[in-house]
Amino acid sequence: MFPLISIIVPCYNQAEYLDECLQTVLEQTFQNWECIIVDDGSPDNTEEVAKRWVEKDSRFKYLYKSNGGLSSARNAGIEIAAGEWILPLDCDDKIGNQYLKLAEEKFNENYKIIYCNAEKFGSQNGFWQLPDYSRKTLAVENIIFCTAFFRKNDWKRVNGYDTNLIYGWEDWEFWISILKDGGEVYKINEICFYYRIKETSMITEMSSIDGNMKIMTSKNIIYKKHIAFFTKELGSFQSLYKQNKKLIAENNHLKNLLNSKRYTVINKIFNLFKL
Repeated sequence: MFPLISIIVPCYNQAEYLDECLQTVLEQTFQNWECIIVDDGSPDNTEEVAKRWVEKDSRFKYLYKSNGGLSSARNAGIEIAAGEWILPLDCDDKIGNQYLKLAEEKFNENYKIIYCNAEKFGSQNGFWQLPDYSRKTLAVENIIFCTAFFRKNDWKRVNGYDTNLIYGWEDWEFWISILKDGGEVYKINEICFYYRIKETSMITEMSSIDGNMKIMTSKNIIYKKHIAFFTKELGSFQSLYKQNKKLIAENNHLKNLLNSKRYTVINKIFNLFKL
């Protein structure tokens, strides 16, 4: 008996991409899946588009919730998922038709996370070059995109995606939570994930001054939450401090904001480990 895979598709104000995304789910060669479309209080016609797919194939399911952000939407979908294995898929991205099949072949080999090679499309095109996985590299940066397979039991064990991370980086924190106490990762040597790059996206917005502040806010939450992991893998907070120091040096306004009362506790943590 093949295991059930639950694909979780959160959608907020991006209904224009939803058909293209869900078509790649429907085209999977592996058939034992369910796809939960989570409408995160979207003001557009997400409900209308999603319900057409529910009528087309009963494996598609629709869930509406009030707006709570990406982590909240993923958690809501996973909560009702029936599958042992979970695959998040943002509604503007796509997957190759062999992705579920190639991943399922590795489900019995005790991997914590299974992912693949990826390609960008949209306003940028080409192979998405990411560093090979290691725990030390994961401590420096996120090297696994969101559309990777994991067990629902692991999601429960780490209390899901952190809903405090409203400005992004929730994937990085989630992978750290799952892997920090051990576990293997497998990368399929095929391009099975297609990541849409838009002219205006969360990533491009993060390049602004306000975006840098949001990055710092998210990273500070992650650093505080997983101090033991970062210390174990990096030896100290020296690397983290240097990253922040470089960011601060790039913009005096950002420096003033980081020296404000709001960041007093965080600055003390970094200064504690400063050489």
